Amino acid sequence: MKPRQACLACLDRQPVALLEAALWIAAEHDLGVEPGAGLATVQGLQFEISSHLPMLPVNELAQPLLRQLAALGFQQDEYLPLRPHAALMNQVLQRRRGQPLTLALLALELAQRLSIPLEGVSFPGHFLLRVPGADHLLDPCGGRRLYPNDCRELLIRQYGPGVTLSGEHLLVASPMQMLQRLSRNLRQLHASNDAPLAALIDAERVMQMGPVQVGDYLARANLYQVLDCPQAERFDLERAMLLTEDPVQQLTLSKRLAQLPSGKRSIH
Repeated sequence: MKPRQACLACLDRQPVALLEAALWIAAEHDLGVEPGAGLATVQGLQFEISSHLPMLPVNELAQPLLRQLAALGFQQDEYLPLRPHAALMNQVLQRRRGQPLTLALLALELAQRLSIPLEGVSFPGHFLLRVPGADHLLDPCGGRRLYPNDCRELLIRQYGPGVTLSGEHLLVASPMQMLQRLSRNLRQLHASNDAPLAALIDAERVMQMGPVQVGDYLARANLYQVLDCPQAERFDLERAMLLTEDPVQQLTLSKRLAQLPSGKRSIH
């Protein structure tokens, strides 16, 4: 089974094998990645963390779990410019540094193994966690509690004062949504680190994992532009034209489409 197929198969299991799916995503970029080895690493972490958790009800153990992960060195990757290894799960397990989403995926896997209730939250710009029914969220990078005012401040730091916190920012993320977000992160990181072919692998996975946005078609079109594939670029620009309702963006896309060759290239 190819890595992409194995990744998608993880989503059909009960419970969903989310962290293993993330490891198969890493295997798409490095055939030397063995998801079984990553899962063995997680099992060792499980034993180490469980022995240090306090004697509390399971619904009070999410924050101690995150603090234990931080104590073991699992922290947000602060290196700039950020590299793809911050979103590749095998590298996160080795380096103990990663994006908030990859640290959250690890925490969710450990919580599931330890029967600790925990869910992912699709907060923009910085993935968060929550104990179902709690009045606060948790930062996967250390376990800090975030109340509504904290979330507003985090949103302003990410996007500026023009964005208002809403209920849509606090929705629970499904396993498919988390893997699609991980794929978007990798697409951006590979593209910004001059690896367009790797970014294209991620862009195609984004398309396969659920509803896509105008930005997804534009991102893939930009990759096809870099790779000199005008017909594929045209396809994605046309799809973006159909989806967008922004007249300025429609005009920009129309001009870009007009600059592309209209016919297929001849082969001599």
